[in-house]
Amino acid sequence: MTVKNSVILNHSEITNKIRRIAFQIYENNVNEDEIILAGIDSNGYILAKKLKIALTKISDISPVLCKVSIDKKNPLAEIKTSIPSSEYENKSLVLVDDVLNSGTTLIYGVKHFLNVPLKQFKTAVLVNRNHKKYPVKADFKGISLSTSLKEHINVFLEGKTFEAVLE
Repeated sequence: MTVKNSVILNHSEITNKIRRIAFQIYENNVNEDEIILAGIDSNGYILAKKLKIALTKISDISPVLCKVSIDKKNPLAEIKTSIPSSEYENKSLVLVDDVLNSGTTLIYGVKHFLNVPLKQFKTAVLVNRNHKKYPVKADFKGISLSTSLKEHINVFLEGKTFEAVLE
């Protein structure tokens, strides 16, 4: 039996979810002048860039982008960020990824930022799959899905049409 890929979020729905997450981030940081959007390379960073645009449209907060490089095959390897830790010290930070699956990538990202004193630390994902192997949660999420372990979600955030597909 061949299972056809199904679109779980279309372009319009993803755009709306990004806007809603931006409002939630703003509500949680209404008294901040600056917020760090730390996107996990690659789709998490693309999502963080889109959240930055949305936040800029709805608030006076100055969002600063930070690319977080995690080796997903070896998450214990050194994690690198595109800005030095001194630039996010004592600031409000949101760690962003496209899909929260087992929680492995997010938990190692969280671990990295725990070495720096932060004012506030939250997480944001577009799709939460509910298959956590670690006690990590998304504070801001676009959609929560219960899927089988064999299924995979691909998120496409570049180009003219955004899409989240269940395979």
